[in-house]
Amino acid sequence: MAIADVTVLGAGIFGLSAAYACARRGARVRVIEAARIGAGSSGGVVGALAPHTPENWNAKKQVQFDSLMRAEAWWTEIAAATGMDPGYARLGRVQPLADDRARALAEARAVQAETLWQGRAAWRIRPVSYFPGWAPDSPTGQIIHDTLTARLHPAKACAAMAEALRQMGAEILIGDHAPRGKVIEATGAAGLAELSTALGAVVGNAVKGQAAVLGHDARDLPQLFVEGLHVVPHKDGTTAVGSTSEREFDAPARTDALLEDVIARARAAVPALAEAPVLARWAGLRPRAKSRAPMLGAHPLRPDHVILNGGFKIGFGMAPELAEMVADLVLEGRDRIPDAFRPEVSLPRAPAP
Repeated sequence: MAIADVTVLGAGIFGLSAAYACARRGARVRVIEAARIGAGSSGGVVGALAPHTPENWNAKKQVQFDSLMRAEAWWTEIAAATGMDPGYARLGRVQPLADDRARALAEARAVQAETLWQGRAAWRIRPVSYFPGWAPDSPTGQIIHDTLTARLHPAKACAAMAEALRQMGAEILIGDHAPRGKVIEATGAAGLAELSTALGAVVGNAVKGQAAVLGHDARDLPQLFVEGLHVVPHKDGTTAVGSTSEREFDAPARTDALLEDVIARARAAVPALAEAPVLARWAGLRPRAKSRAPMLGAHPLRPDHVILNGGFKIGFGMAPELAEMVADLVLEGRDRIPDAFRPEVSLPRAPAP
């Protein structure tokens, strides 16, 4: 049986994951990246692998759940093969409950989670004292604690996956190189911009995010989601806080006063961070498809290519399952892509006759 040649354009989390899934199945893989491994949001610092709420179930939520369930084995395998730690740990997430209405909604979701999460994870209501010194203030004295949410370190995860690919014989090339064989385009914000320009309509766009790394060691504690902010402890003894969502911006990689506001809000919401020093600041672009769902299928401009784009805020959490879908399609001709993920959902509609 002939060995398939696969070229992946883009070395962000979607591109590296697609390449890894294909290489594991025996394909000869080449990754071509314009700038650097983990460019854009894939080189970030937050790494919250957080699920959608367990209610109003749909294909997007199911794929995300399946991917989060696949993630531990996926990242453990990569760490074992390379000796590089991607920072993965499934330690859950805590959210404060603001009032009786929020508590009632959380109770309903807890019941739904028992079925939708298949007994493999839980959505529970706990007292703030369940995580003393870490849980944020809550007006009700209670918090939501889900056990499905995980974390990893985005930049370290991409570096580990790139090394795993190299060990499997894959090429990773920086710059302008010729593709060979079947082509998967995972080019992030630049790819969405190309589509929008070519089709004369917004197919997707870049959303700038800013985040910071603080010197606070909470490595064995769950991450927090409070006042719209992610607070994610990492295994290296730091805690990341973020992020902004900026549709309009001047400098994609520059941090500014918006990040200083994020840091101040995080310190106010989580007393444990009040004196934590800022160790690093980060900014980058996240690719958001018009549909807000990942975009997967035949490329609208090059139908013989496959597009994998639009990870936005859930790219790392979705990557393992989407990568297997891409490998199914490219290597086996098996299409199990949910309709909600197909590129057509984000494309401009043809005018009525």
